[in-house]
Amino acid sequence: METYTYNYPKPSVTTDCIVMKGPLDRREVLLIKRKRNPFMQKWAFPGGFVEIDEDLIDGAIRELEEETGLTNIGLKQFGTYGKPGRDPRGWTISVVYYGFIQEGNLVVTAGDDAAEACWFDLKKLPPLAFDHEEIIRDFIMQFP
Repeated sequence: METYTYNYPKPSVTTDCIVMKGPLDRREVLLIKRKRNPFMQKWAFPGGFVEIDEDLIDGAIRELEEETGLTNIGLKQFGTYGKPGRDPRGWTISVVYYGFIQEGNLVVTAGDDAAEACWFDLKKLPPLAFDHEEIIRDFIMQFP
């Protein structure tokens, strides 16, 4: 294993996935209930830390599958969030991906760090962990 020494503090890199389904007037977003701290039992986008040898999109795909069971979702990069304090564990930069599912009721199964995985009406979201409320507001502004 290699060791690295730098004169500058380094952030961790995470990915988050905004997955939507349904027609515009009944749009739903996929959320997971966190199994662990920080924000245990709070709702959040599926996501997590990128492995050291993993491409960003591969990390997003892996985390989405691990936490919800969903595969073969065409994800595109939406934005990057890195405000200090967004994660109480330390400075994290999250690359956010999104995908739209055209089919009706896709069953999701919670796994890994997720205690539950559910579809929520975009107009009736629960309080969200981290800065995910800010992220979903930005997303809705770009994709009304």
